[in-house]
Amino acid sequence: MIYFLIYLFLEVLISVNISSVIGGLGTFFEILLSAFFGIFILMNFRSTFKENVMAVSYRCINLEEFQRLNLFSIFGAILLILPGFLTDIIGILLQFGVITTMLVNRYNVKSKCKTDYEKYKNEKDIDVIDVEIISDNTRTK
Repeated sequence: MIYFLIYLFLEVLISVNISSVIGGLGTFFEILLSAFFGIFILMNFRSTFKENVMAVSYRCINLEEFQRLNLFSIFGAILLILPGFLTDIIGILLQFGVITTMLVNRYNVKSKCKTDYEKYKNEKDIDVIDVEIISDNTRTK
């Protein structure tokens, strides 16, 4: 209960200070813009989740990182949908942490994992010798 009161106190202080600077119309548009951004993130979460599942299947990320990526993204999107400047700031910070990690995984680790998988697949094919078996047995029963 005390944490909720601390959050509420900080939310009111930050909202009043920012609203007094940008005005009522700016506050209204900020609330709408952040809500649309949060909804957009939730709508595109399916593709992000699929990429993270592929990264786990290729062992590019472990299960803890998989859970952290997905939970922070959803939690940040929900915070962006809720009105308030403090929730928007926290939601945006959570999204930047996820986006940075995903970009690093996408361009460095994932591509490396895919080539490692392809190398493994090609190395497995190197041991196979293509031969044609011709039977000398011409007898029929």
